Amino acid sequence: MKAIIVGGGIGGLTTALMLRARGIDCEVYEQSDSIRELGVGINTLPHAIRELAGIGLLDRLDEAAIRTYELFYLTRHGQQVWHEKRGLDAGHDVPQFSVHRGRLQGVIHQAVIERLGADAIRTGCRLGSFVQDEGGVIAYFFDRSGAHVHTVRGDILIGADGIHSKVRETLFPEEGPPCWNGLMLWRGAADWPVFLSGQSMIIAGGLNAKAVVYPIAAGSSPASRLTNWAVLVRVGDGSAPPARREDWSRLGKREELMPHAAGFSIPQVDFAALVNATPEFWEYPCCDRDPLPYWSSGRVTLLGDAAHPMYPVGSNGASQAILDARCLADALALSEHPRQALMAYENQRLPMTADIVASNRRGGPEGVIDAVEQLAPQGFADVDTVLNYEAREAIVRGYAARAGFAARVVSR
Repeated sequence: MKAIIVGGGIGGLTTALMLRARGIDCEVYEQSDSIRELGVGINTLPHAIRELAGIGLLDRLDEAAIRTYELFYLTRHGQQVWHEKRGLDAGHDVPQFSVHRGRLQGVIHQAVIERLGADAIRTGCRLGSFVQDEGGVIAYFFDRSGAHVHTVRGDILIGADGIHSKVRETLFPEEGPPCWNGLMLWRGAADWPVFLSGQSMIIAGGLNAKAVVYPIAAGSSPASRLTNWAVLVRVGDGSAPPARREDWSRLGKREELMPHAAGFSIPQVDFAALVNATPEFWEYPCCDRDPLPYWSSGRVTLLGDAAHPMYPVGSNGASQAILDARCLADALALSEHPRQALMAYENQRLPMTADIVASNRRGGPEGVIDAVEQLAPQGFADVDTVLNYEAREAIVRGYAARAGFAARVVSR
């Protein structure tokens, strides 16, 4: 069997490693001219780290990332709503990692080169079209100028090509652009003094106005960390997403962001100063897509953001792509026919990820902050008098169980 993987991001590269571990041949086709370590910080949850550890990447992740020790949920005014341990300290059998997205991708990319060879990744290949018959799939790739550069035949084609997926567009030509909810996300990272444990994550504010801060790597000295931050603020009604592709990831403007950043009070860190000290940061519209009725058509399927783009809530985007990769590889290894494998994969993963997409639209586990802020918009003396522990726990733990990373689920 040979798999054609469209997209060299975290999902596509992890799929290549998972297939290789099961003796399945594959090639990765990436439209960029090189696989670069782009982006800023993300959290990779224990259920996904468990899969990466299973293919021998745990030590490399430890070198590239920070083991997340604890998580705080605060109101935008800095009052604590929830606190919990994370990763090993929460009872999981593997850590949670806070990591630069590019460094995570770099770890997986390097492993693909070592295990499959550099020729297994072809860059500068933009998918133009594909056709399939009873025996396989033929894909046609082009460069940025539109010149044909490669034709390949395989047994299956996996679209891991992101929220603007060409594979998804081919399967669902009438779908239209992603859904924008009116929220704008600014993200950056800077060398900053250690706060709290040096492995702590803070989320302040609910879905309409939120600040996030956590370390993702060692800093310039033992007293500092490369510290990731994000600001998410509603700036529109979501009536139309940005029309131009370049507007989906562009340099942010300090004069637009700083009034929003100044609206958060986080006692543990001077958040506004951290944002202001970041030389360069990026702006993204907060978009997802409605869940699809199916992912697979014949010998073609979707994976990661191509299948289930979701709001950046609950630290689940990259983690779910990694889980997709493991599930698909297992299905291909165990099934008698590729089409049977793709249906088994879809039947397992589509309902779960559709549920997460819907939950993230409601605020995910961070909805506990919204619940408290709605009940006590001016603050409180005791959070238990606003929303008791059991009610808060139900919101947070319910999401963990739904997304598959509750400790009792991951570790069993």
